[in-house]
Amino acid sequence: MTSVPLWLPDDSSVAQTNMSEFMRWSEARYEKKFNNYSTLYEWSVKNSQEFWDAIWDFGQVRATTRGEVVLEHGELMPGARWFPEAKLNYAENLLRNPDDSEALVFWGEDKTKRRMTRRQLYDEVSLFAQALNSNGVEVGDRVAGYLPNVPEAIIAMLATASLGAIWSSASPDFGVQGALDRFAQITPKILVCTDGYFYNGKSIDALEKVRDIVAAIPSVKTVVIADYTRSEYKASHIRSSVRWSNFVAPFAKNNIFFAQLPFDHPLFILYSSGTTGVPKCIVHSHGGVLLQHLKEHQLHADIKVGDRLFYFTTCGWMMWNWLASGLASGATLMLYDGSPLINDGRVLFEFAERERISHFGTSAKYLDTLLKANFRPCQEYGLKHLRVIMSTGSPLTPEGFEYVYRNIKSNVCLSSISGGTDIVSCFALGNPMLPVWSGELQCRGLGMAVQVFDEKGTPVHGEKGELVCTAPFPSMPMGFWNDPDGEKFHASYFERFPGVWCHGDFCELTEHDGLIIYGRSDAILNPGGVRIGTAEIYRQVEKLPEVLEAIAIGQTWQGDIRVVLFVKLLNDIILTETLIESIKRHIRDNTTPRHVPSKIVQVSDIPRTKSGKLVELAVRNIVHGEPVKNIESLANPEALENFRSRPELMS
Repeated sequence: MTSVPLWLPDDSSVAQTNMSEFMRWSEARYEKKFNNYSTLYEWSVKNSQEFWDAIWDFGQVRATTRGEVVLEHGELMPGARWFPEAKLNYAENLLRNPDDSEALVFWGEDKTKRRMTRRQLYDEVSLFAQALNSNGVEVGDRVAGYLPNVPEAIIAMLATASLGAIWSSASPDFGVQGALDRFAQITPKILVCTDGYFYNGKSIDALEKVRDIVAAIPSVKTVVIADYTRSEYKASHIRSSVRWSNFVAPFAKNNIFFAQLPFDHPLFILYSSGTTGVPKCIVHSHGGVLLQHLKEHQLHADIKVGDRLFYFTTCGWMMWNWLASGLASGATLMLYDGSPLINDGRVLFEFAERERISHFGTSAKYLDTLLKANFRPCQEYGLKHLRVIMSTGSPLTPEGFEYVYRNIKSNVCLSSISGGTDIVSCFALGNPMLPVWSGELQCRGLGMAVQVFDEKGTPVHGEKGELVCTAPFPSMPMGFWNDPDGEKFHASYFERFPGVWCHGDFCELTEHDGLIIYGRSDAILNPGGVRIGTAEIYRQVEKLPEVLEAIAIGQTWQGDIRVVLFVKLLNDIILTETLIESIKRHIRDNTTPRHVPSKIVQVSDIPRTKSGKLVELAVRNIVHGEPVKNIESLANPEALENFRSRPELMS
């Protein structure tokens, strides 16, 4: 780690942040003094009811009723209830102030562009909500979206939420079985889709898959098809299908009736990655999602009214839901559908430059790809409106941090953030008041009692352990769909440390009170009983110019576990004994001898989920001759064949 920060905000900019305003506002409200972020954080955790009550008011939550009680059964986890007397609607909070300012700006690769004002968005939601209602959608019904990241996805989601129905989405690059593994569990009444989508310059049909999906889910009464890649098509072979334009045609623009719902009324059903079995259906609430996202957007991301918020995501990743909530903070949503690497990786920076993006969100994998390609956006783009760059999906390496400041923009708050679909938000985030240290997530999120536990359940600082949360928080999921007694939910998060949320990340609290994530706990390597995070190895290996990316697993061998490293190399480079020794030496010199792989094997591709995460468990299963339970969750399942029956692993 460097001895000096990569970025340090100046005093004048700190004073103008929403975080500083919230500190001053809370000091006056509660007659307290917050000297710095650390004291604010400690108060937010120790006085969580005061804190979340303050977020409600600071974020200007719209509700017919808040009630007097902030937290009920706060001693229980799970079991705590936030704002149990409240009545509100998530969609109403996102659709506030329908005026002529921009709500959405959409780029579909370089094929299509659209813009929509807040008034136009409100009107489109009104039409779609009326159409849903006339098709029998009621409170608690499910509406599924099999959609690219197009404006229709936002419209359909908000219309669904306005009625008190439950929205769930997946991207159309999921195969039929992948979609069925998700949607068949929740029995949706309506399926919304497009005719196709764009990727890497190609128009890809979606309707054949839609036909097969609908045929296998009898609960679907209507399929709504939006035009996107072509204006004319025949959908008669899809049961109960109707074009979007015809679906809404009978209705006139009108004021939206927003169902007033309990704080914990279901809003979204999201899905676990599904790499170890059928995906878990994770249920999130109106109030929990809204309150948590208001906090993260306004305080941690410093989003102000009129800012332009972009995150590269699909509708199958929780970051789409996170992005959508930006409307509640007055942001313009910048939507992109397609490959981020067209035009030699320039398309997203062209988007940022032309559309004056202030907040640019992406994945660590994308930044690493740019680094390996030696692409220097700063030489071509001014990006003068850009204030915040966010990265998630996997740990961002120190080299990734340094790449951003050296080659994208030097005066920007780089926020590596970490949370998950499980909480549809973050445990650790950025902070416009704090310095950025290479390789570290800046801080723990306000109101989140995050600690690191050792194997005995003792809090540690400066040591590696399990990321846990020791107190309730509003965006904790309500549970899993079709898990009436909560057994699966409890086993997933509360079994290891009773009464404590165990997130499944292997991490460390640093001397700066930031976080370093070392990888998923279930992928931890354990040679000779020493716990090693896979990210510790990746950080070293991917510094080498010959290595594009790598994946490490623990292989059971002769009564112990040995570390096996698979590498994908640049262009036509062949893995030689000389390169193997170079890789091992680099790992040894920068970590410990325990980190050095026993075997290093070249592969042509490495499997990832559709949100870009490495799938160590799937590779480990293949190597050990065990089945991979759900390959539909993978973006490139064919890559698994690289790891089957490798002779190098037989000795």
